[in-house]
Parts: sequence; C-alpha cells; structure tokens
Amino acid sequence: MLSHDRVWAAIDALADRYSLSASGLAKRAGLDSTAFNKSKRQSADGRPRWPSTESLAKIMEATGASLDEFIALVEPGRGRSRALDRPLPAQRSSVPLIGFAQAGAGGFFDDAGFPAGHGWDLVEIPDRSSDSAYALGVQGDSMLPLYRDGDVLIVEPGASIRKGDRVVVKTTFGEVMAKVLAKRTSKQVELLSLNAEHQPRVIPITQVEWMARIVWASQ
Repeated sequence: MLSHDRVWAAIDALADRYSLSASGLAKRAGLDSTAFNKSKRQSADGRPRWPSTESLAKIMEATGASLDEFIALVEPGRGRSRALDRPLPAQRSSVPLIGFAQAGAGGFFDDAGFPAGHGWDLVEIPDRSSDSAYALGVQGDSMLPLYRDGDVLIVEPGASIRKGDRVVVKTTFGEVMAKVLAKRTSKQVELLSLNAEHQPRVIPITQVEWMARIVWASQ
C-alpha cells in the first residue's frame, strides 16, 4: 500500500539520484521551488498533503525517469533499502557533446540531425539513451527557468515527437534553439519558448533543417 511518507521519500530519492535537491527537482520540473519543501508536506491543520499526479508526471518528465523507476523507489520492504536508503547508481554511458553556439555551425550534424563530423567532446550520462543520442550544453539564460547555463540536454534524433514535447530545432539559417512544440503542420511548426521573456516562434517547415526531442536533462 502506498503511504504518504514513502511517496515523499521516493521524491527525495529521485532528486538525489539525479544530483538535485528537492527544490532543484521542483524547479527543473517547472514547479514552484518550494513545492516539495518539508513544510509543504502537511497542511496547516497537520493533515498529510500528497503530491499531485501532475507534479509526479512533471518530475518524471524532467528527469527522464520512468514510471517503473519511480514505483521502485516507493516499493516497500526490499525496495526501501535499495531505492530509498541507498539509491542505485545509474549505469552510465558516454555521448558526444557540443555547445549550442557550436551546434549552429556546419559539419556537426547530418541532414536528419544525427551527430556527424569532428569536434565533439564526450560526456557521461545515465544509460537510458540510444547510440544516436548526443548532448547539447546550455549557454546563457535564454532557456530559464527550466534550463540554466551549464546544464546538459540529451537529444534523441530518432525519438517520436508529439505536441507538448521539448525539442531542439535547427533552422536552415544555422539557428539552434530549445523550445516546446505547440503545433506542427505540413507548412509550419509553432514553438513555445521556455523563457517567458522570449516570444513564441512560427517557422515555415521549409526553414526547419531538423527537429529532435529532448529526452533528459542534467546539471
């Protein structure tokens, strides 16, 4: 049976597994930074306050954790000693890494958005990505509050993309950007900005060189 304490402990363990504080996990998921504070886990009259299913969905999306992974953290008995007290270290693999500024230059990608050419560094990530995955290093503050300068975004060129997914888009003009896919038609793509200070973009499909889904992010 699920218990209030175990669900919150699982959230703490998930944050720890991805080297985040509870506050950092909340911010990464686009929630208020205090959403997972200890003081928010009980109401004013002392009754247990449960995290919403929307909050759980957002933290799993932000970390790339699967539902099975989260349930394993909540699992009692053997799951407690393994997943909560001593979170299992994730297996790691290396993927190519370049910065967003470099990504706009020619020679780093093929026509489908897969990594190509030379000049890539390597970065280690939890082993949940395909062989074609690569990493883009965030530079500047244009992607706040979700992604900060120095964060690493893992991109899967072959992953299916749906409305609401966070994506990296490269235009035929060499511009590379991280956005949220709002709509895609045969004529254009509509993109929402991660930073509220930046306006949405509508780009003719003829100007989209490639678009790939962001599947994971790490500090």
